[in-house]
Amino acid sequence: MPLTNSTHPHRPMCATCLRPQSACLCRWVRPTVHLVEVLILQHPLEVAQAKGSARLLHLSLQHSHLVTGEVFEAPTLQALLTAPFEPQSDDTQPRQTLLLYPDTPLESDLPLVSPPLLEARHLVHPSKLRLVVLDGTWRKSRKMLYLNPLLQALPRLALCDLPPSHYLIRKAHRPDQRSTLEATCAALAQLEGDTGQFAPLMEAFDGFVAQQAMRRDRLV
Repeated sequence: MPLTNSTHPHRPMCATCLRPQSACLCRWVRPTVHLVEVLILQHPLEVAQAKGSARLLHLSLQHSHLVTGEVFEAPTLQALLTAPFEPQSDDTQPRQTLLLYPDTPLESDLPLVSPPLLEARHLVHPSKLRLVVLDGTWRKSRKMLYLNPLLQALPRLALCDLPPSHYLIRKAHRPDQRSTLEATCAALAQLEGDTGQFAPLMEAFDGFVAQQAMRRDRLV
């Protein structure tokens, strides 16, 4: 049975991607094999953002969790960072948790604690890693980092040698900014040493971007 949107009560919603059925993104979902677990912390203002890519990313990555919030209670966030994604899992080995985030600019208006050094030994076994991704605008993600000290205490993974972004439907405020999906796929490829496995998802992302651009053009 289709859901309805509380803002537009007569607009049928997809129960899987939580989008209006007219903008359903399920056709772009590509189940993708990956070793590194992914925890997506989504800013509340991104939930209803039609151009957002986090939901598509989450639906495509089997070993991912998506949680919405700006400020998390320390015990709740600690559990998200360290507890097994699947409570019944036999894998009880602790994961090395990394934050996908660039080096903090010195001119930042938010005072952040310097993160611990990311050591090479942390990256030897991708299957023992958990990557934390902040889904929000640059300003909102900075605020999420500032308001959650546990995130500041994580070693950071910065991306390098990025190709041009395909995310042409939202304005970037920094040259190194990428969509949540693009950045996460690049990080996983970097950590797992395999770019090919994420190619189908990136191709689907191009289709999603084109779909959103068409919808935007029809409204102009």
